[in-house]
Amino acid sequence: MHSCKDDKKEIKQTEVYFKKEGELSIFKSTSDSLKISLDIEIADTDYEIQTGLMYRNSMQNNQGMLFVFKDAQERYFYMKNTRIPLDIIFISENNAIVSFQKNAKPFDESSLPSNLPAKYVLEVNAGLIDTWGLNVGDSIRYNK
Repeated sequence: MHSCKDDKKEIKQTEVYFKKEGELSIFKSTSDSLKISLDIEIADTDYEIQTGLMYRNSMQNNQGMLFVFKDAQERYFYMKNTRIPLDIIFISENNAIVSFQKNAKPFDESSLPSNLPAKYVLEVNAGLIDTWGLNVGDSIRYNK
């Protein structure tokens, strides 16, 4: 006997792939020397900001997503539907790093606040803040 329950439907998971939309450089605050250059994807529409890096299986260490908001205010991020651990870097309207959240865990819906006003938020692979030796006060520059 064959029942409908035995027919397994294959559900195709959505995966989104990196699309380079610009370049971003991070500079050391004490010497203004270049620390790192990244290829970035830019999230500047409501949909892109809400979706962020959800549904990604991986990201290269020379890639990141830059969220661009219309104003500077305290930001709250979370990892819903995000499969890869991330470092989240909060950046002021004058392009200086104001705070970070290191090693944000996949699928964790806890709120990750900036604690200070931020106009930009950069997400990169977890561990890179320490690897690159980033500090509050370091600055970014990006172009599309």
